[in-house]
Amino acid sequence: MRVITGSARGRKLESPTGNDVRPTTDVVKEAVFSIIQFDVEGCTFLDAFAGSGQMGLEALSRGARRAYFVDSSRRSLSVVKKNIEICGFSSDSAVTVQADSVSYLSASQKSFDIIFLDPPYMTGLLEKALSAADKAVSENGIVICEHPGEEQLPEKAGGLSLRKNYRYGKIIISVYKKDE
Repeated sequence: MRVITGSARGRKLESPTGNDVRPTTDVVKEAVFSIIQFDVEGCTFLDAFAGSGQMGLEALSRGARRAYFVDSSRRSLSVVKKNIEICGFSSDSAVTVQADSVSYLSASQKSFDIIFLDPPYMTGLLEKALSAADKAVSENGIVICEHPGEEQLPEKAGGLSLRKNYRYGKIIISVYKKDE
């Protein structure tokens, strides 16, 4: 697992051990950043269910102003902090938060330009997080969900509407934006 491009290009990232974390593949990561390529520069990015933090780190490497890494696992956040150090990002631009991601989204006083949701598959967490993301995404923001093809997401979640699905093998990337 590595940072694909930008200021931290090529940096090898650590991943938490065990079966609790399922890192996003490089193919899917590249696809996500192709989808949002014009929205990353200067954005505030939320990597919910952060795991290794690779998505937020990729966003920072590509010019995001700040990335928040939220995970309930102390072990995962320890790995995220190591990866932030490996990439050379400061605590001003890379903020770690140990919290339940759904609760964090529901209670957030911050507004995020891009929210990436990739919870454990088939647990019901993705729909809960998607509904909560409506409160935390900025007016013109984007919510990106990574999920298996057999997990169907709704056309609407709160004030968010599904704009497009992209399939990469068995993985679907669903892109939501606020209703206009």
